[in-house]
Amino acid sequence: MRSIRKSFDGTQALRGVDFESRQGEVHAIVGENGAGKSTLMKILAGALPIDAGEIRLDGQLIELGNPIRARRLGIYAVYQEFSLIPHLTVAENILLGQMPSSRLRGIVDWRKAYRRAAEILSSIGFVGIDVHRTVRQLSVSHQQMVEIAKAIADRRRILILDEPSAVLSQEELKRLFALIRQVKREGTLVLYISHRLDEVFEIADRITVLKDGQLVGTVTPQQSDHNQLIKMMVGRTLGEIFPVRNPSGTEVALEVSRLSHKGSFSDISFSLKRGEIIGLFGLVGSGRTQVARCIFGADPLTDGEIKVGDKPIHPRSPFDAVQDGIALLTEDRKRDGLVMNCSLRDNASLASLPNLSRWGVINRHDQTNQVQQKIQELDVRPPLLDRLARQLSGGNQQKLVLAKWLLTRARVMILDEPTRGVDVATKVEIYHIINNLAGNGIAILLISSELPEILGMSDRALVMRDGRLVGEYTRDEISEEKLLASASGVIQ
Repeated sequence: MRSIRKSFDGTQALRGVDFESRQGEVHAIVGENGAGKSTLMKILAGALPIDAGEIRLDGQLIELGNPIRARRLGIYAVYQEFSLIPHLTVAENILLGQMPSSRLRGIVDWRKAYRRAAEILSSIGFVGIDVHRTVRQLSVSHQQMVEIAKAIADRRRILILDEPSAVLSQEELKRLFALIRQVKREGTLVLYISHRLDEVFEIADRITVLKDGQLVGTVTPQQSDHNQLIKMMVGRTLGEIFPVRNPSGTEVALEVSRLSHKGSFSDISFSLKRGEIIGLFGLVGSGRTQVARCIFGADPLTDGEIKVGDKPIHPRSPFDAVQDGIALLTEDRKRDGLVMNCSLRDNASLASLPNLSRWGVINRHDQTNQVQQKIQELDVRPPLLDRLARQLSGGNQQKLVLAKWLLTRARVMILDEPTRGVDVATKVEIYHIINNLAGNGIAILLISSELPEILGMSDRALVMRDGRLVGEYTRDEISEEKLLASASGVIQ
């Protein structure tokens, strides 16, 4: 790709980027949100037209223009935003456009289709997914597996993976890396976009850094380290990634006893103090998110008690939980956290409308003032209240969700994967925001699949496995080995 330029509404997303890759290599592309990584890859996948520049495949000048033409050339992309059809089955999504026919032309051979889809999933190590189920019934991590299987189902020369690991557990990530190494041996070029630098150093042969729509440079993992890469990405060193924690609260803010939800988890008990951050770790399917949803009133409890302070509560809906001082930042901000076609103003005030209304009429002056203050406090960019949520980068969308919950004046905040899909610099910002919230007396339950995040932010860590709490560690006791061993059943 030579001198690639692309602008949106007058804003230069790519400023003459040069990029080259080789057959049979894993080439990682990193940079802050808004650096131009996804834009560059969408151009290569035919999803976006270029304003200027040229693309050559095996030395031959090519014109893309649409994804169909790109796929005919063997270029497939798995985007951060899923492109699955929710009401179709797993098999239909994987084999879309290439469903096997029976002897009667135009009639689908369903038995063969289900068998073929199951074989594809099995061949890439993604077992345990029912190919007869509709995609909407799957967890986010299983949807990601289906998305990858869909791209693998056909012969491909170039495979683009945009943040593929954001929703995967450690075990699923191992399977993904095994798959990447397999297709690499087959001669496929894998272009890997990720904010997780540990992954990049583990899987990549070369790493290209973009900043502000321009190429900063390309290095090999052997030539570089985390600090150098971060400096290339943000133009400065970040110092310590995690803030210093000084928890001092003794007053219990949240206490749960013997919580159970049939089919998800049972006998969950723990307490959370004001100003404390408890990390909740577990592999996908351990029941972490289900616990959060039940505390928040999104799912009903089968048994158990919840107290906020010394007051027993019985949240039958998220509205009840918000009234009791509980907030939940969900793991999928686009599906559950934001209304993407609404403005920053409306999104930030969604959970606090009762406080901004009288007789059902919103006080627009108060709404604007409160949202403006919180947007500036969290440094959401650009701070344009009428801008739509979908026009923000992933990191700024996440800060917008935080603004929404902070406006409710919650005393307990449950943060489910709060840094999923955001760049290193924004992660640091969010970590400091979380630390400041705890410093102001807010109790925080931090659910994360990232071990460094649990280790760096938690005053205590809880581990779940198969719907039960199986481990509790103080800050001095926490280690990656203990958390993984406990989560996987090595430590009983």
